[in-house]
Amino acid sequence: MTMTATVLFKALIIIILLMILASLAAGVIFLVKDNSDKNSIRLVTSLTVRISLSVLLFILLLFGYYMGWIQPHGLGQ
Repeated sequence: MTMTATVLFKALIIIILLMILASLAAGVIFLVKDNSDKNSIRLVTSLTVRISLSVLLFILLLFGYYMGWIQPHGLGQ
């Protein structure tokens, strides 16, 4: 895998993390500010999206490790 592809893979991971944070923020907004009947539907949808993105991220991390695109390292190394 070329250096550009590795950077793109890591950028994809960061984008998914940002999408997870956006879904979390939307869920908090729906929980705090929304008092309608749609509250629970939008809150559950936000939770579903966040869980789906988290599973996707986990699978991508495992796949990237398996392919050798990402390597674990210690903090002091």
